[in-house]
Amino acid sequence: MTEIPSPRRPDNGAWGDPPAGRPPVHPSLSEAGRFLCAGTYLDAGYRDRVIDELYVHEERVVAPSYGYDASRVLAHALRARRAELGWAAGVLGAWFVGSLLTGGALAVLVFPFLMLSLADWLRGRRVPLLRALALILRIYVWWTIVLILLAFGFGGLALLSSLGNTGGVLGLPFTPSGGALAGGATFWWLPVVLGAVATVVGLQRGYVFRTIATDLNAQRYADHAGDPAEAAQGARFQRIRQRIRAEQFAPVIMYDVNDPFCGAGDPYMPWQLSVELRPREDLGPDHKPVPVTNAHILGKVVPLLERLRVPSPHGSPESAAAVGDRMRELVVDECVFLPAAGLPHRDTAQVVHGQYGEQRAAAIEEGGERRRHFLRVRVGGWDENLVVTVFVRVHTQGGMMMLEVAPHVLLPVHVTFHNADADAQRHRNNNAFGKAVWAVRNTPGSIAASVATLGRGLVSWWRIATAGHGGARPEGPRVSVRDLASQDNGSLFHLMDLDRFLKTIQDRVVGGIVLALHEAGWHTEEFAARAVNVAEGGTFIQSVNGSTFSVGGSNNTNTVRHGGGRSRGRGSSGGN
Repeated sequence: MTEIPSPRRPDNGAWGDPPAGRPPVHPSLSEAGRFLCAGTYLDAGYRDRVIDELYVHEERVVAPSYGYDASRVLAHALRARRAELGWAAGVLGAWFVGSLLTGGALAVLVFPFLMLSLADWLRGRRVPLLRALALILRIYVWWTIVLILLAFGFGGLALLSSLGNTGGVLGLPFTPSGGALAGGATFWWLPVVLGAVATVVGLQRGYVFRTIATDLNAQRYADHAGDPAEAAQGARFQRIRQRIRAEQFAPVIMYDVNDPFCGAGDPYMPWQLSVELRPREDLGPDHKPVPVTNAHILGKVVPLLERLRVPSPHGSPESAAAVGDRMRELVVDECVFLPAAGLPHRDTAQVVHGQYGEQRAAAIEEGGERRRHFLRVRVGGWDENLVVTVFVRVHTQGGMMMLEVAPHVLLPVHVTFHNADADAQRHRNNNAFGKAVWAVRNTPGSIAASVATLGRGLVSWWRIATAGHGGARPEGPRVSVRDLASQDNGSLFHLMDLDRFLKTIQDRVVGGIVLALHEAGWHTEEFAARAVNVAEGGTFIQSVNGSTFSVGGSNNTNTVRHGGGRSRGRGSSGGN
């Protein structure tokens, strides 16, 4: 099991020992990670994005994983796809055998059922004209299906003659004739076969919820070593899992230049300011200010941040230990950003990770463009469902001090994934009639869904076999599997906690810098006034999307989008 990296400090121990806190849950055991694994069984679109990013594109370094283990999510995604491919083959096999048993009569229903799937797709486009077209199409197709079933059930030649015109309009591949119907015994198989197909559809849904209720319940998920999803994987997965576990928690972040903070979530009101370093007048003529370095300034900030882990006095040690504030699990460390482009091979990234000490020593004072050093402060609230990460960078140059603060937020996991336990319990406790109704209602869409499932699996395999990703030039991450599963917004409780975490962290950052400058003999009034205006006056409890704030008297609009505008991963539902 991969260990959470401890906070990084200078080798000389200048920051001292951190105050006692409460360690956060291991990322491989978090609730957020469990919900992501459940999502791979519930959402085919999300599962495909996970597999494409982590398994197909093995040349891409994985994005940092904040509060979850990406290798575990990939293991369940692969397991869910294998299971869905098997169920899809079973559904299509049931249709094929049923067509043989009914002398081809079952094939009459194939085209109407495909048209119903098309109607469902049109309705999901959320365009009024397409939704109206979908409604008309559904009414017409269901009327046709009723006529077909009545014809098979009662053998009415008059109905069959009316079906001749209907079949011409719809382009049915098979139109039953009076002679075919006279066979009689063949068509008694029709309800039996339809019932068998519906049974397979219902069993597929039962498998999904049984997996969530057993293998992915909170108790079983806590046993990482016994996870069946990781035990039944091939050599390719084992190789990729080792890379993911070596990369996702490393303090050296290999990034894509188009999205350097990939994995941290949405940027939330980033700000920066610069001030002139002016000596204090009260020092006297015989005292000069001491030059300050970036490392020296951060050395004053870190202890103030780490003290946030300690609860206020509560009368007794037991009462203090019972405080549930997520600030007690605050993680303060350092990271160095390096572009992934230029590496000879993805495995070379692990060699660079071993050079963290040298990379940090060079990056903390240089203020470069491609290689950047950040102090990273993270709070995982709501069982890692709300992750606030603040990246802080200080740089002194030419008598100026520049401060960059880049807060990022991972919003809660999608509601469908979050409610997986409740949905699984509801399904398993439902009566047989309710389960049968669901299966019958979803049987018409099973043909198109099964064909699409097999097609996606074939495309994925073909890309692995022919695209040459294993020997491609290494790249930084394009998407984060956690970001793909995030909601577009949070509840008021979530936003209140986000605001509290962010304001508290920023206040301590500003306080530490003011302390460092004052002790070194530099003026702090201008910096403190401007920083307080931004850090305290510019953060609002409101929607994360489309936030605005003011820096230095100029209005700046900060539109927060998931992953810099990346498309969402959720698509068609699979297995439910």
